[in-house]
Amino acid sequence: MSKQQTLADILQQQGITRRGFLKFCTAMASLMALPPGMAPAIADALSKAMRPSVIWLSFQECTGCTESLTRSDKPTLESLILGAISLDYHHTLQAASGTAAEAAREQAMEQFFGKYLLIVDGSIPLKNNGAYSTIAGVSNLQMLQDVAKGAAAIVAVGTCAAFGGLPHANPNPTGAVPVTDIIKDKPVINVPGCPPIPVVITGVLAHYLTFGTIPDLDERHRPISFYGDNIHDRCYRRPFYDKGKFAKSFDDEGARKGWCLYELGCKGPTTHNACATVKWNGGVSFPIESGHPCLGCSEPDFWDAGSFYKPLAEPTVDASTIAGAAIAAGAAAGLGYGLYDHHKRKKAQQEHKKVTVEDLGDQT
Repeated sequence: MSKQQTLADILQQQGITRRGFLKFCTAMASLMALPPGMAPAIADALSKAMRPSVIWLSFQECTGCTESLTRSDKPTLESLILGAISLDYHHTLQAASGTAAEAAREQAMEQFFGKYLLIVDGSIPLKNNGAYSTIAGVSNLQMLQDVAKGAAAIVAVGTCAAFGGLPHANPNPTGAVPVTDIIKDKPVINVPGCPPIPVVITGVLAHYLTFGTIPDLDERHRPISFYGDNIHDRCYRRPFYDKGKFAKSFDDEGARKGWCLYELGCKGPTTHNACATVKWNGGVSFPIESGHPCLGCSEPDFWDAGSFYKPLAEPTVDASTIAGAAIAAGAAAGLGYGLYDHHKRKKAQQEHKKVTVEDLGDQT
């Protein structure tokens, strides 16, 4: 497929109607925290956008991030966006291997220098000169530095790439670090999660295709539109939390009635992600809805917390006081951060409202 095709050309070839495309754009506007009226502008911009070259580097990872992105029902936002990019290098998905695969990466780096997107999943080992993970005889560190030179932006997909993840956990025998510890001169977008939600990955790509810029980020380089709120504040079990009704075990009466999982170790009050709203498997469910507490996988060092099934604060008094203490703990952890994110999100929406269809066309 020609790399000079626009997304409109690709959609026409795939038999996607204009109405279906506008539905997609409306969904994207909602996911990116933009006003519904922005959908036509997004449609105009995306329809004119050229397919950007994408190089995907996999380092110390489990392939879970790729599985998350590809294991979805069709047609989806994921398949639409993946059809709109030119994925020129990906160990798991490309047909080529060995010398041919590395040649494809080098060709894309040369042909689209300064324009391609670099996606990284997995942490980067630094100990013993990076000997713990190499590709074609090249250390992950060296390959990241080489490919990052010509990248327009970098997307660190998954908690391993964003914060170090499991390889970075104590005692960190390989000296694993996240992308941001190495790359300082390029914009880096962190999309954490173990694994991240597929639509969050593609939402970042959609934003870049639409506006030609990266989305507004929090202080951890995460897109505010997806990570601006904690899971707790959007959780359907929140009313039980406020009433002091907590499941004490995974099979007690409270668990069967859908009561709050805070006392079973739920990290929702301190975890920022879109799980409670976007959910998984096409919006079917998410861990808390399936009866399991949030583990906080989109936060730094969640593997080292040592409290997967222990509450953030141990309750020692009656239920009403427990509720007050729990609420106070969650508020203390998220109040300042929430106010900061709310201000940034409002500012971002105001700025996006000023963008006209013509402006978007110029950017793409």
